[in-house]
Amino acid sequence: MPKLVLVPTPIGNLEDITLRSIRYLKSCDIIFAEDTRVTKKLLHHLEIDKRVFPFHAHNEHKTLDGVIKQVQQAEMAVLVSDAGTPAISDPGFLLVRACLEHQIEVECLPGPVAFIPALVASGFPCDRFCFEGFLPHKKGRQTKLQELSIEERTIILYESPHRLVKCLEQLVAFFGAERKVCVARELTKMFEEYVRGTADEVLSHFQKNEPRGEIVVVIEGAPKPEKITGNKYKQ
Repeated sequence: MPKLVLVPTPIGNLEDITLRSIRYLKSCDIIFAEDTRVTKKLLHHLEIDKRVFPFHAHNEHKTLDGVIKQVQQAEMAVLVSDAGTPAISDPGFLLVRACLEHQIEVECLPGPVAFIPALVASGFPCDRFCFEGFLPHKKGRQTKLQELSIEERTIILYESPHRLVKCLEQLVAFFGAERKVCVARELTKMFEEYVRGTADEVLSHFQKNEPRGEIVVVIEGAPKPEKITGNKYKQ
């Protein structure tokens, strides 16, 4: 019976790949990758020689039927992203959904994902959080920010370095200058950095220091609204 396995790959430090992930990469019949060049570098590092085919945001709808046929012909197919767990902010979920519709077994290995270490190290509550991935670039962006401005859970976003300053400016405008923010940059890599402070303070930092690398933005949840009891306001 064919099976698709989602194999997380390191978000930076190659030591973060699990022994189980290496075993699956070695034993699978075929690998689908977000960027075949990135995956081949990882496979070369691990001394694994496998066929790698593309499955990314530019071809997923056109090639989905063909990929399903390839998975059906394999005993075990593997899906990887450039970094982290497949289907998190990438089109991998489309392949997972299609496999399930075709009664193909799907398995996901535990492993690296960028937003978890960023959340835990932010200092904000981790018991309840809201992961939004990448915000819309244009249409719907302001509406989404307005919705999130009253979200009481800790909020997690992915952002590109060339849009980070604009994102922080919008956080100041929609969330308020005093809302606490943590920007995690280049996680697990040599220049890993956490910048914590108010939205205004973090914005000022990155206006003076050009942001680079992979970025996770963690935002303190909105304060809970005051409840009215009798003629007095209570938290």
